[in-house]
Amino acid sequence: MKHLIVILSFISVAFCNQYTFLVNKYDKEIELEAKIILKIATSSLNKKDVALYIPEISQSEKEIYSKFFTLTNSCDKANFVFVKKTIDLTVECQEEEKLFFTNNYQKLMLDKRYFGAFFWNKSRPNMVFIKNRIERQKVELPHDYQQFVEDF
Repeated sequence: MKHLIVILSFISVAFCNQYTFLVNKYDKEIELEAKIILKIATSSLNKKDVALYIPEISQSEKEIYSKFFTLTNSCDKANFVFVKKTIDLTVECQEEEKLFFTNNYQKLMLDKRYFGAFFWNKSRPNMVFIKNRIERQKVELPHDYQQFVEDF
């Protein structure tokens, strides 16, 4: 009986490569984020082709975002910049005809370049847009996002 269990164990280990797709975690959170950023970016720029720059993007984020955007390696080539981490872009990125968006509420409040933020709070997605920055940058949001505009 022991020999049968050992043999079955070896056989199952030998064929476990067929099930490696179960190990690769599909990150639905990043895909949802990418779709929301796509909707905001295309309506804000009034274009379908968005050149997106995300500083210090991970490989898994790059794979997901590249399905929806043209990703650039530098801020100079981008027309939409999404800062996902606490990164200071003052030297790296100039404001010339670029829209800045973040996933950090504090960064949104402190830096006037950002017109909005998309962030997760208690496992729920949240969006905030600042009215005077939207008007100054002539950003047009989708109609269903008007409820997230706040006047500070």
